[in-house]
Formats: sequence, C-alpha cells, structure tokens
Amino acid sequence: DKCEEEIEEVKKAIAKSNDGIGKLKRQISSKIAQLEQLKSRRQEVLEKCELEQIILPKVDPMETESSEHESEFDYSSLDRSYQKTSRPSDREKIETEFRQKMEALVTEIERTAPNLKALDQYEALLEKEREVTEEFEAARREGKEIGDKFNAVRQKRYQLFMDAFEHISRNIDRIYKQLTMSHTHPLGGTAHLTLDNEDEPFLHGIKYTAMPPTKRFRDMEQLSGGEKTVAALALLFSIHSYRPSPFFILDEVDAALDNLNVAKVASFVRSKSCAGARGGGFQSIVISLKDSFYDKAEALVGVYRDSDRSCSRTLTFDLTKYKEA
Repeated sequence: DKCEEEIEEVKKAIAKSNDGIGKLKRQISSKIAQLEQLKSRRQEVLEKCELEQIILPKVDPMETESSEHESEFDYSSLDRSYQKTSRPSDREKIETEFRQKMEALVTEIERTAPNLKALDQYEALLEKEREVTEEFEAARREGKEIGDKFNAVRQKRYQLFMDAFEHISRNIDRIYKQLTMSHTHPLGGTAHLTLDNEDEPFLHGIKYTAMPPTKRFRDMEQLSGGEKTVAALALLFSIHSYRPSPFFILDEVDAALDNLNVAKVASFVRSKSCAGARGGGFQSIVISLKDSFYDKAEALVGVYRDSDRSCSRTLTFDLTKYKEA
C-alpha cells in the first residue's frame, strides 16, 4: 500500500510536470511566432532604409554576444524622426498613398504612349530641312553673284565718274584763263574743282571755285552776275571737252556781261567754231542782242514781226563773204 501511494504521488508529479512542459512549449511557439514577425519587420525596415538611402549605424560584432551572422545596428544614434514607431493605421495610410501615387504614375505612362508615326515625321522634317538648306545655299550664291555684279557696276561707275572729273578738273582752269585773260591781265583768272569726299564722291558734292583776275578768293555766291556767267561757261566748255556735243545753243549768255567780257566770250566761241570737230571745236547757235557778240558770227538770222501778216518772219545774212576789219 505504501508503494502504491508513492507511485500515485510520482504519477501526479509526472502529470504536473507534463502540464508545465506543454505550457512551456506553447509559450515557446508563441515566442517563435513573435520572433518571426520581428524578423519580418526588421527586414522591412532594412529594405525601407535602403530605398530611402538611410544609413544605419552598425555595431561591432566583437562588442555583442550574439552568435548570429546578421548585422547588429545601433538605432539609438539615428535621428529621432526615424526612431518614431508608426502605428498600424499610419502605416496603412502611407501604404495607401504610395499605391495611389504608383497608380497615377502608371496611368500617366499609359496615357503618354509613344507616337508610332514620329519616325516618319522626323524623316519628312529632315527632307524639308534639306530642301530649305539647298534653297538657302542657292539664294546665298545668287546674292553673292548679285553683290559681285553690284560692286563691279559700282566700281565702274566710280571709275567713269573719276575719269570725267579728272579730265574736267584739268581743263577748267585752262578754259577759265582763256575766258578771263586780257592785255592787262595776260595770266587770266584761276578755277578748280574739288570733291567733298574723294572715297564716296556720290554721297557728297563738288565744290567749284573761281577767282577772277585781281580778285581775292571768294565763294561762288559772292561773285557778281558777270563773273558767275563766265565761271558757268568755263564749266560748260570743260564738260564739252570730255564728251563733245555736235553744237551748242547759247541763249543770251551775255545778258550779265559787260562789253569786255562779251568780246572775250565771243572770241572764245569763234575760235572753237573755227577749230573743227577734230580740234575740239563745235558749232554754236547764239541768241544775243549785243552786236559785239553776234558780229563775230559766220551768219546772222534775224527775227522780226510782219504786221501785215500778223506773224514772225526771218532774215538771213552770210558774213563769210566779208573779212573782219
């Protein structure tokens, strides 16, 4: 009986121990599940830190007693904003916002689908660019040719002008001296032409200066009417010497001249009329009311009024039959 009692007590102790072992096994299983959850959470934290480029401070393995190969981190040295634990509701809210952003980006990518005709349009634009470039090159070559022609014409115009100007400038002083010389003033006056701009003569004027005998230098506007007339005739005859005309018509050019200058101009015109075309001469038709001028002519044509017929009539008189006294 005593042994049976001891056996029952041992059985009760074994049953109690079995109950304790079952309870401990259940606790171990719960802890293992919690550990797996923590490991999963730890992996999520590590992946999030890697995505957000957050560097976690590691702990030297020698300072810890952990025998696992996983790295240990010192979360206490992180910024406080990273150490805050998010509640499940906050995590769900963040996850929802993140998914909404992802869906919006996917929708945007789908909406901005590639244009399959872009390559054809690009080739068409390349062809158009080539055509425009060819037209531009052709226009530039044409512009260059036109510019060269324009410069050639401009240079030719300048050369022709300078040839005429130099010829007239050389002869005007000689002719002016012939028109103004006399027994008392055998050298005559002085006249010359000057360009205001020798490089671009067409952009500025030409200054004509005439200085009669015994007169000081004055502007052309300050000369008397007769002096201006003589200067104008000298310029006219100088231009004629460059490109001779068949004849001149001089309409009362002696109106502002005194008798002495009239005789000088008449003598000059007569000498040119007798010189002939090869000698630089010319024929002249002179309209004058002064006998000292028209008595140097080879022929006279008079115009008078016929009162009976109420019209004008002419008379001619050949002076070549008479020698000068």
